[in-house]
Amino acid sequence: MNECLDNLQPRAVFEQFKPILSVPRPSKKEEKMTAYLKQWGESRGLETEVDAIGNVIIRKPATKGMEDRKMICLQSHIDMVCEKNSDKEFNFETDAIETYVEDGWLKAKGTTLGADDGIGVATALAILNSDEIEHPDLECLFTVDEETGLTGAFNLSDKALKSRILINLDSEDEGEMFIGCAGGVDTLGYMPVTTEPACQRAIPYMLTIKGLKGGHSGDDINKGLACANKLATRILWKINSECKFRLCDIDGGNLRNAIAREAKVIFMVNPDFEQKMIEIVNQMTEQLTFEFRSTEPNIQICLEKTERPQTMIAREDATKLLNCLYAVPHGVLAMSREIPNFVETSTNLASVKIKDGEVHIVTSQRSSVESALEAAKSRVEACMLLACCRVEHTDGYPGWTPNTDSEILDVTVKSYERLFGKKPIVRAIHAGLECGLIGKKYPGMDMISYGPTLRGVHSPDEKMDIHTLEMFWQHTLDILKNIPKK
Repeated sequence: MNECLDNLQPRAVFEQFKPILSVPRPSKKEEKMTAYLKQWGESRGLETEVDAIGNVIIRKPATKGMEDRKMICLQSHIDMVCEKNSDKEFNFETDAIETYVEDGWLKAKGTTLGADDGIGVATALAILNSDEIEHPDLECLFTVDEETGLTGAFNLSDKALKSRILINLDSEDEGEMFIGCAGGVDTLGYMPVTTEPACQRAIPYMLTIKGLKGGHSGDDINKGLACANKLATRILWKINSECKFRLCDIDGGNLRNAIAREAKVIFMVNPDFEQKMIEIVNQMTEQLTFEFRSTEPNIQICLEKTERPQTMIAREDATKLLNCLYAVPHGVLAMSREIPNFVETSTNLASVKIKDGEVHIVTSQRSSVESALEAAKSRVEACMLLACCRVEHTDGYPGWTPNTDSEILDVTVKSYERLFGKKPIVRAIHAGLECGLIGKKYPGMDMISYGPTLRGVHSPDEKMDIHTLEMFWQHTLDILKNIPKK
């Protein structure tokens, strides 16, 4: 399987990435990947540590002539976002990711590729595996559960790392060097709903939103992409205001850090209003298709009759829920006043599901300004409280303040200019990176983040530009040769 990788360059990285594709590593279920890395390091006689949470550190002494250089940490996360197309039969806890190459891009068949951040892991392993690559004393940190809670970075001991220079291998735009990131917090709403036996006269329908691009709720939030939860809400709100309608079930989105690609709703309509409801859906389909014509060319809004559900949600509760979902913001809330074209604050209506008599609403807020993050969190909470939700906030994670005087930044930029004859872009990123948490545990840690070009991350459209991986590899090796002296 995945023989398409055998002839790709850089060969050393793809040799490590290939077996990683066969190791299940969903967020919070990385035990097999942790065991794989432990065995990998120990079998090569390298100093290998596994902490209580499952983070792995593998160390290798400096190569000859590099002993006087500062120790460096290469950091990546081992978990992956597990998203698949609805028609794809796949079990992320047992099945290997299947890849193929198309027009210079590495892709997966109907699932996320896991190059975020499996390719960072593979790069670090390729360096550790080689006796030819020049490097100073090296430690490679592989963290768990970056995607759903930054659990590995949160639980990393402040005594685990020996280095004070860290390269994060978890960015997605070749030629861009990141020196800062947004902080974030999730806001969760739990709305109790009363159910009653389904009306036998009403006609059951299923509304499905699909074909959307989805994507990363930080890096892609300003690209004008549609959120399936918002589209479904707009249609249902219109139906509810003009028809005798009963909501039965709603299931939209999955992951807190992914823009919802699909949503499915079961509802019933009074026969006297059936034609009116169909007209509303057709009209809204036409409007939304036009509205998102440039960013979501494959949008599909499908309406079909379905089996009669056993229960339906009380009318008042359904109206309250739809008002809440309409009011909860989604998308960019503010752009930076200092950095051109940089998102300062955003929020993502990630998922809406009914479980055990409650509607579970998951949102994710991000900002590079702490007070703005607090305001965004409170704004979402206020909308939920109006709908009588029980509201919880996660602990959140800190941002990473840029340091333009960074020593590793200087090395990285000069290396890039020397190799490729052009200046890289140096900027902050709206997505969250583990650097914020690591920097909090290790004050003064000199950090930078970069990577090959990935697109469609956190969705089955995830793909990696193979040529940029080769550039990323060459750049990383050159940086290691030019780490400053102690």
